[in-house]
Amino acid sequence: MELHNGLLFWPTTLVKEPHTNPPIKPHYDAIIVGAGMSGILTAKALIDEGLSVAVIERNELGSGSTSANTGLLQYSNDIQLHELCDLIGEEDAVRFYKLCLEAVDQLEKTAQPLKDQADFTRRPSICFASEKKDVSKLEQECEILVKHGFSAEFWNELVVEKRLPFKAPAALYTNNDAEMNPYKFVVSLTEQLIAKGLDLFENTYANIIEDKGNDIILHTMNGIFKTSRIIYTTGYDRLPYGKMKGADINRSYAIVTEQKPTFESWYENALIWETARPYLYMRKTVDHRIIIGGLDEKKANPAKHESKVEAMANMLLDKLHELIPGESFHAPYKYCASFGESLDHLPFIGQHPEQPNHYYLLGFGGNGTVYSMLGSQIIADLIMNRPNDDARLVTLDRKYGIK
Repeated sequence: MELHNGLLFWPTTLVKEPHTNPPIKPHYDAIIVGAGMSGILTAKALIDEGLSVAVIERNELGSGSTSANTGLLQYSNDIQLHELCDLIGEEDAVRFYKLCLEAVDQLEKTAQPLKDQADFTRRPSICFASEKKDVSKLEQECEILVKHGFSAEFWNELVVEKRLPFKAPAALYTNNDAEMNPYKFVVSLTEQLIAKGLDLFENTYANIIEDKGNDIILHTMNGIFKTSRIIYTTGYDRLPYGKMKGADINRSYAIVTEQKPTFESWYENALIWETARPYLYMRKTVDHRIIIGGLDEKKANPAKHESKVEAMANMLLDKLHELIPGESFHAPYKYCASFGESLDHLPFIGQHPEQPNHYYLLGFGGNGTVYSMLGSQIIADLIMNRPNDDARLVTLDRKYGIK
């Protein structure tokens, strides 16, 4: 399955060094299928445990959803906290939000030794009410966030007009989010891990995966791999083993503008999104561009025709000009990408209920990078046989999961 179509921005920001696959070791403690954000963060977690790890990727490192990721790192879910409380209970919902907040901190720590720190920068977030009927939702959300120790402010219409270049009935201002260059993060982290012993195999597709006793055998065009444990981090692509249930694959559009060094009309360079579903989202980049995305469609595959991508890109430009009047923007980068959403708005992380040596980290939802970070810690605990009470929140044998 192709995960994106169009001209991507992030791969232009870093020259990836040519990679030669290493010799295959006789046996690995763990093999990870998929060399994107989830796969590489899981590799780091397991290498930090002292395990021998290989990552196999059917294409090239970071070439899937990572390259199309817009790099907004938010602890808030696509479903707001008060709504998640109604769905899974207040205690579990608050715990999940706090896990996401901790994951942003862990991403910052991981980015610090990387090249340019992968452009990791702390940012606040502003969620504005798309319509008047959404004001009460933001008031309710602010109340429960503050109740549980999250930093949040409710802005009425007058405050919005004073601080933002567009009008909205209300907005919710929160702290402790961030942004980064996801492609630079994955490529730079992988270079660091290879120096620590990671074996990365690009253009290596596992066409047969079989259990033989205590081992798992992977047959590929490049050779046979043997491991004790396998972790699937294939994102929104087809699973090589097992089937999804309780998830939808949709597609979204994004554009990246030209550089605008003189443009300053942006409150605290915040990450901006809205209450409407599907929603628009915006951020700035370190080189003074704007990324804006949205216009989601309930279709699994990216739009193939250039005319369709161009038309949706123009709609996003129109939305940008509505939100920032008086400025003129162009979009040299425009693309369509697939993304996954679970029906209960939580990722799929954990051990297969019937195949004990098969694990999954699938960050379905708008917070894929954050889910990848928190999921890598859960996977490491499960593999090392450490108790992790949080694993039950995202387990595969809940109502929605892997079968």
